[in-house]
Amino acid sequence: MSLIVQKFGGTSVADAQRVMNVAKIVTDTFAKGNDVVVVVSAQGDFTDVLEEKAKEINPNASRREKDMLLSAGEQISISLLAMAIEKLGYHAVSLLGWQAGFETSSSHTSARIRKIDPSRIKSALDKKNIVIVAGFQGLSRYGDITTLGRGGSDTSAVAIAAAMHADLCQIYTDVEGVFTADPRKVKGAYKLDEISYDEMLELATLGAQVLNNRSVEMAKKYNIELEVLSSLTRAPGTIVKEKTKMEKMLISGVAKDTDVARISVMGVPNNPGLAFKMFSKLSKKDINVDIILQSIGHDGKKDISFTVAKSRGQEAVDALKDYMDSLGAKEVLYDDNVAKISIVGAGMESHAGVATKMFEALYDAQINIQMISTSEIKVSVLIDARDADKAVEAIHDKFFD
Repeated sequence: MSLIVQKFGGTSVADAQRVMNVAKIVTDTFAKGNDVVVVVSAQGDFTDVLEEKAKEINPNASRREKDMLLSAGEQISISLLAMAIEKLGYHAVSLLGWQAGFETSSSHTSARIRKIDPSRIKSALDKKNIVIVAGFQGLSRYGDITTLGRGGSDTSAVAIAAAMHADLCQIYTDVEGVFTADPRKVKGAYKLDEISYDEMLELATLGAQVLNNRSVEMAKKYNIELEVLSSLTRAPGTIVKEKTKMEKMLISGVAKDTDVARISVMGVPNNPGLAFKMFSKLSKKDINVDIILQSIGHDGKKDISFTVAKSRGQEAVDALKDYMDSLGAKEVLYDDNVAKISIVGAGMESHAGVATKMFEALYDAQINIQMISTSEIKVSVLIDARDADKAVEAIHDKFFD
């Protein structure tokens, strides 16, 4: 007997027909003699609907109340799925995050999992129940409902798998696995049989939406084998694990991220410590900075450009403008009409000229590069947002033709 954790995203449970389809997948797994814990997201775009309702009432509502509202979506999903499983003749128990033992930090809308007490899940499994847990949510030490941020249900599933030493964690989506690019946008994209944690983490961080990056970090930390597969086709998926059997490919995929904005702080005095002061200001507001480019100093001044998530862009600009006098900067420029395009692959470590090949693809497509960032297994460029899809296709064709 194995313990299998299965996570289903919002698309997989979007309507009654799909809820019944998920119930069949779950009960088929259970009927094979496995213990099954299911983690479910809110139906379809219901979380977006709830966010719009909040804006109608109060665009500046507190994050605590947003969490109270947004957590309702998963409660609907788990109860409907439990009803579907009961209809098929099996026993099911649905649990909210706090009932399943999730204790989180108190950072509303972006909480972190502190620990999980899986005793209630274990008790329900011992009674031969299929256990259905609301993803994306937990309870702070102050007794408040919290949510884990976008993609948090992936993290919930992996956390349960780690806490309960599950044999496998399956992440069901609307695609058949991890592809070399978005198959809905790039015709030549193909599915990978397997991919390493490091490569998957880079792809997830850089815009590939098939897995949440925090879930991959946790899977790597606790060595949880993941399988990404479709709830709609029943086809074999992509295995995410520490080591892969296949010979290292030059690159594993091309990712696009349009939730990005570029901020340029112009005319900063060329003095030690100013960059530290500037970025620490953003760090105190939990604003993550990605690509950074600093110009060579001239006339005792320098320009510093960097990228942040578009959703935090204006907040970052406002924070820096309040700090302008202390920095001695001339002005702060903001542009959210940009996109980050990245290539990822462990094979880069042993192959020269990978970046050159990427730049050649962009040159052939007549796409201008604004900023560049590299690491051992990735190269990222910042370009105009209108060129994003064309860039992904050009780069994919260059490497995978």
